[in-house]
Amino acid sequence: MSKLSKKKPEAIPAVPSTNHVRPFSRFTDFDIHLFKAGKHYKLYEKLGSHVMQVEGRRGTYFAVWAPNAMQVSVIGNFNGWNKTSHHLFARWDSSGIWEGFIPDVGNGEVYKFAIHSNTGEQLEKSDPYALRWEEPPRTASIIWDTWYEWVDNDWMHHRYEHNSLNKPYSVYEVHFGSWMRSPDDPEKYLSYRLMADKIVPYVKEMGFTHVEFMPLMEHPFYPSWGYQITGYFAASSIYGTPQDLMYLIEQFHLNGIGVIFDWVPSHFPGDQHGLFRFDGTHLYEHADEKEGFHPDWKSYIFNYGRNEIRSFLISNAIFWLERFHVDGLRVDAVASMLYRDYSRKEGQWVPNQYGGRENLEAISFLKELNIAVYSHFPDVQTIAEESTAFPGVSRPVFSGGLGFGMKWMMGWMNDTLSYFEQDPINRKHHHGQITFSTVYAFTENFMLPLSHDEVVHGKKSLIYKMPGDEWQKFANLRLLYTYMFTHPGSKLLFMGCEFGQTAEWNAEQSLDWHLLDFAPHKGLNNLVKGLNALYKTETGLYEKNFEWDGFEWIEVGDAENSVLAYCRKGNAEDSKLVVVLNLTPVPRYDYRVGLPHHGDWDIIFNSDDEQFYGSGFKLKEEITAERLHWHGRSQSALLDLPPLSALVLKRFNRTAKFW
Repeated sequence: MSKLSKKKPEAIPAVPSTNHVRPFSRFTDFDIHLFKAGKHYKLYEKLGSHVMQVEGRRGTYFAVWAPNAMQVSVIGNFNGWNKTSHHLFARWDSSGIWEGFIPDVGNGEVYKFAIHSNTGEQLEKSDPYALRWEEPPRTASIIWDTWYEWVDNDWMHHRYEHNSLNKPYSVYEVHFGSWMRSPDDPEKYLSYRLMADKIVPYVKEMGFTHVEFMPLMEHPFYPSWGYQITGYFAASSIYGTPQDLMYLIEQFHLNGIGVIFDWVPSHFPGDQHGLFRFDGTHLYEHADEKEGFHPDWKSYIFNYGRNEIRSFLISNAIFWLERFHVDGLRVDAVASMLYRDYSRKEGQWVPNQYGGRENLEAISFLKELNIAVYSHFPDVQTIAEESTAFPGVSRPVFSGGLGFGMKWMMGWMNDTLSYFEQDPINRKHHHGQITFSTVYAFTENFMLPLSHDEVVHGKKSLIYKMPGDEWQKFANLRLLYTYMFTHPGSKLLFMGCEFGQTAEWNAEQSLDWHLLDFAPHKGLNNLVKGLNALYKTETGLYEKNFEWDGFEWIEVGDAENSVLAYCRKGNAEDSKLVVVLNLTPVPRYDYRVGLPHHGDWDIIFNSDDEQFYGSGFKLKEEITAERLHWHGRSQSALLDLPPLSALVLKRFNRTAKFW
């Protein structure tokens, strides 16, 4: 048995003689100090339910934070849901923690906490720290553990090589329940283990370096897509056990693929069995709805100024990284955390102590979160979904930043999609939209996201955002993806977009995998494979992803022809690539482009190749830089540009092709 502090006998309150709970504690005085100071980052080792042996008897230790409760008991099948038979003991140290040991109760038992509030309310609450929950619509917690015999040591030992900011980072975003359904029953979800057999080889074949799962924490309402979490420490039960999810993650690691989890510290739902008014008071959320209620999502905002809440949230982040070997956390809705007036009208929000709109407590929390995460796991990444110009989101805390590893580049996404939706004949009037991103591209460590948010709620699928006939739609999307993969920044593509899903994403059904039987969709799928191969092989596309000297414009002003040309650079001189985009369906013959070096150049990627359902436009067989000044360079070459295409060129007569 580990070294555990026991209660002082005189501190144990009198309870009815029928109480079947033994006084026992896993907390030390130092644990309590850290908890109350907001510095306890492994509360999941203390609070919740833990099967153990006490004085030779096996059972479960329970602990819950409910400082405004008059009495707390454990109820479940083991006691017929009797609120009077198993009362927990209140600690003597004003921590608000109730605890105790119940013999002969073990893994698999369902339970809740019956809380008699000091307001007189009788509440039944699920355990905030439960490691497993019943399948919705049932809401009880289940005693469980996170023991798993991992075999991904090689990945974990070398993870820093895959997760570094100067390595390829190409993310495939997945909603678990709708990526693929059972072939026998389209209403039936795949389990974590069945999913592993399907998705791991697919992601590996496609060449993505990481997969990102939309929230897989326990949530009561499936259509929330997982963003309304009630069980922060439990894997979603509709897909299997925590160990089943660990198996899925392990399979990704064994195949060289990192796993990112969406994580939601911004808000939680008001379900009566959950965190909302947990002990009859606004314990996890603000009491004032101007601070504690989110008008967009009709949910509740964590009180980031309360130390115990900071301990809860940071412990939760550490939990997924430690116990589940997760390689990164994409933090949802950061913008809503940073500003007190987010989605609120005048008079509906409370200024900070200086009269400003910034949420100082949330800012402080996010900094502490990132310090804690990177101090425990320096080889992971935290990624902020943040849509404003808040400075330094992905800059270190010691230099005044929030400390995230990366930030979603929402401006790039909006401008790029808006530009590509234009009929090509009008694109010359919107040229600034497609070039503007490089003005600020290196102010943060940006990830370029084409996420689930862009293909729902009437926004149309990506392929149907594109103008023109069928061929032009696919050509435009191939061009967009090639622009994305050659633009500075890491990449994220939502499931289905890699083969041109035609319908908007619907969480209630599988992706339309049958579309891969058709040439345009198969061609697009092949293009994404080729882009991932290009991205991972060419150091010029990733070694300086977040540095000014990794990018250089060659042609930025040819709005009339809607042609762009730029250079991507890595650490070595021979890593330079030249990218040329023709953003209209009109071929451009003998288009002169300045080149950074003399000699022979090869086209190593062509988005218009027939393998990608391109036109098969005949390219120049030899490209040799002439001693002719152009675009501010001392040498240049004439290129033939296929319609709606992107060409990637490299010097030294490369024979390897990525298409």
